[in-house]
Amino acid sequence: MIELNGKSMTIKDIKKICMDGEEISIAEESLKAVRKGRKAVEKIVSEHRTVYGINTGFGKFSDVSIEEDDVNELQLHLIRSHACGVGEPFPEVVSRAMVLLRLNALLKGFSGVREAVVNRLCLFVNEHIHPIIPSQGSLGASGDLAPLSHLALALIGEGRVHFHGKEMPAADALNSLGIKPMKLKAKEGLALINGTQAMTAMGVINMIEAERLARQSEWIAAMTMEGLNGIIDAFHPAIHEARGFTEQMDVAERMRSLLADSALTTRQGEKRVQDAYSIRCIPQVHGASWQSLAYVHDKLEIEANAATDNPLILEDGELIVSGGNFHGQPIALAMDFMKVAVAELANISERRIERLVNPQLNDLPPFLSPNPGLQSGAMIMQYAAASLVSENKTLAHPASVDSIPSSANQEDHVSMGTIASRHAYQIITNLRRVLAVELICAMQAVEYRGVENMASATRELYQKVRSFIPSITEDRVFSEDIERLAVWLKEGDFSWETVSVSVTN
Repeated sequence: MIELNGKSMTIKDIKKICMDGEEISIAEESLKAVRKGRKAVEKIVSEHRTVYGINTGFGKFSDVSIEEDDVNELQLHLIRSHACGVGEPFPEVVSRAMVLLRLNALLKGFSGVREAVVNRLCLFVNEHIHPIIPSQGSLGASGDLAPLSHLALALIGEGRVHFHGKEMPAADALNSLGIKPMKLKAKEGLALINGTQAMTAMGVINMIEAERLARQSEWIAAMTMEGLNGIIDAFHPAIHEARGFTEQMDVAERMRSLLADSALTTRQGEKRVQDAYSIRCIPQVHGASWQSLAYVHDKLEIEANAATDNPLILEDGELIVSGGNFHGQPIALAMDFMKVAVAELANISERRIERLVNPQLNDLPPFLSPNPGLQSGAMIMQYAAASLVSENKTLAHPASVDSIPSSANQEDHVSMGTIASRHAYQIITNLRRVLAVELICAMQAVEYRGVENMASATRELYQKVRSFIPSITEDRVFSEDIERLAVWLKEGDFSWETVSVSVTN
């Protein structure tokens, strides 16, 4: 069980909770902070002080005062009116992460919700009640208002949820557990929706999947190296130390480790003097993507523990300040950066695919065909990879450079961070399929060279994949192979950690 305190949650923790199903608890010190923040809100209401979001309208309506008898109804209207998300729902794991991240933010005690609200969010995580949240409709400033409103709907027994693998009305899920829907009180509706948890949740899931894919890309590139008799000298540590980028040096070391006992790689001048960039520059290109992902990882962990509400209740309730921590710009820029980093892994993978299938660039059978001419082999698989890479270039256009004013120009600059995070997810999905194509082609190439001569690590991968993706002995519907392999790359239990073999320089 992982204890939440609003301060120290890591992406590793989020993976354990959201992907591995680990339960959570709440630190007592955080509950004390929540209680203190709530007292401040109740004091404001009782003293009839005017504070945004507690007894005023929202956005352009911030100058409209709300009577004390109506402050609770105000929150209900807020949630219902703002729940106007559209499009396909976020993946269920993202919805789970959104609930978790919103809970963690409220535990800082700066939002003024009751203890009952954080306990209810905790219950949603532990009972696997996941709101169904449309993925489109957020501008990524004033928080992810539309998506988080759909999350809040589930708390009050409205909207729909996934509950232990079934889709149902939220009220039915709560009723099955003997729980009544919540009735929100002053400020609680606003506290639930004023935050960046949609883009951040999507971003964290992107991060987990992107890091896995980046590691997989190295294993697959190592097998491609063997299929093309690549020159191992390009990974000599002295080359990479001379430049000084840690991530580049790390990739080179992992490539040397993966290929340490291979009889299929060559030395400089043995077969050719140097390889094409897509082979020779694997550490430089992949390393730069790892460098970018490290930046994104850092920003996501900061935001996962951030107070993104407005207004914030500070200094033990003595200071209530309206600000702009809900603005998603830090995550919008990070997601746009991730998009480029991941798209580049697909770009270089597609170029390696071309080198595997193009008879003018290798000494392998044309298009790895078992009967060139009569059978096309991997020819159109490269087309599919090229199409995905081209699509990625469109998706990689930065969402954060756009802004459209909203709420009668009160909210006149927005981040579009949720769009960036959604597009990053699609690029990641496309990369996985491109890598699937490269792996299919690399396996075919090493068969031509001699599987018995492969490195121990790459041969282990080859044998695992060959158990469900057969060799190309005759043309078939390769779409099925690509999709099956893409699912395995996402969900398979193969260990992608660096192999432990002695590396000879």
